[in-house]
Amino acid sequence: QVQLVESGGGLVQAGGSLRLSCAASGRTFSSSAMGWFRQAPGKEREFVAAINWSGGVTYYADSVKGRFTISRDNAKNTVYLQMNSLKPEDTAGYYCAAARSRYYSRFQYEYDYWGQGTQVTVSS
Repeated sequence: QVQLVESGGGLVQAGGSLRLSCAASGRTFSSSAMGWFRQAPGKEREFVAAINWSGGVTYYADSVKGRFTISRDNAKNTVYLQMNSLKPEDTAGYYCAAARSRYYSRFQYEYDYWGQGTQVTVSS
């Protein structure tokens, strides 16, 4: 079993920044790729960013590339999502997830554990 707990969401003005954290416990954190996904009201959950087991390789959705940065600290069992230049369309619930594999993926079916989510609201 893996428990994932997100934090760091909140209300921010357009152009602002937030840093989300996801603390993991249970299965060896460093053996799993990690991902961030988001879901806006009335929309399907979508991929945001992913990072491989070592932190050496990252992958982003086109909509956030150049604005968001995913990172991880395996010593702290934590993955982060630094979000800069936020836009109103970034408003969503943000979820972290642990993959079955060491290697990143944009596909939700590759992830077998999910957090409860943290809300990000960007005002215009």
